[in-house]
Amino acid sequence: MSQTNYRNDLTLNEKVLMAIVRAAENFKRTHSTIFKQYGLSFPQYNILRVLESSHKGQNKISTVGKIMLVPGANMTGLAKRLEQKGFIVRRPDPADERVTLLKITPKGKQTLARIKDRKDTNIEQILEDFTLEDKTALLDKIKQLIAATAGVNESVP
Repeated sequence: MSQTNYRNDLTLNEKVLMAIVRAAENFKRTHSTIFKQYGLSFPQYNILRVLESSHKGQNKISTVGKIMLVPGANMTGLAKRLEQKGFIVRRPDPADERVTLLKITPKGKQTLARIKDRKDTNIEQILEDFTLEDKTALLDKIKQLIAATAGVNESVP
């Protein structure tokens, strides 16, 4: 085994959090490859999924951004590119023209349907050694972690 100049001095807490980040990055990388074949980036795919799950396939751009934790300026660029490719339409909210609504198009829905089987198979492979109880417990712990990390920056001087 080759020697390196690296000495892992992470605490157990840091190792746990870094492992979660690495798992998420691996997941994103694997799935980005799938989405790219359909002309989508990972965040663009997620926008389509949020819209697909929204009432009448539409939602405010600000709401989609909040769900995805994406800043407004980034959402605008992502939405413009999705619209240019025909996956969504953007239009002003009739109730408030300052608000932009995003709506998934039939092309967007069809693309999600084409991606679904491959994405689901991939996720099943990733989690094949986890029981239902394992997945439920892990999800509960990750939700706890999300809640614990949500306000950390606000309390640090």
